[in-house]
Amino acid sequence: MFMGKLMAQAGMKAGKHVTWMPSYGAEVRGGTAYSMTKISLEEIANPTVTDPDILVAMNEPSLVKYEPKLKSGGILVINTSLISAHPKRKDISVVTVPMTGIASNIGDTRCANMIAIGALIKSSKILPLKIAVNALKDMLKNKEELFLLNKKALEKGYSASKIQRERK
Repeated sequence: MFMGKLMAQAGMKAGKHVTWMPSYGAEVRGGTAYSMTKISLEEIANPTVTDPDILVAMNEPSLVKYEPKLKSGGILVINTSLISAHPKRKDISVVTVPMTGIASNIGDTRCANMIAIGALIKSSKILPLKIAVNALKDMLKNKEELFLLNKKALEKGYSASKIQRERK
């Protein structure tokens, strides 16, 4: 949920139109949770995302459940620390990052989500990294240590992503 909210905040900082819809429900107690974030130069009429341009899969159940929904030509960002399966789609770009492993190396596996955001930003070029860092700082104001850890994770994800263009 924090990933989607951060992207929405960063999108607003970039002067774009945004929507963010978190999914709360049974997922709160386990399973696949998701949020939908739209970032656009134009006004957004409907916040629902039915065929996303970008999908971040943090675990294998999420990959299995949401990969079919990704738009042809879209970007799939995969946490290879927790996902051993290969994407089934050949009409998408795949970004692979061992998010949980990198997060563990920098001291806290909970910041794997920020590594995902760094990889997403690099591969999609939807927003500058600097704007995401500024949004993160706003969201974690008065929590300097947490901000610094998450900033480091964002930067590590940005530099660690391996983009594999459309797979034919």
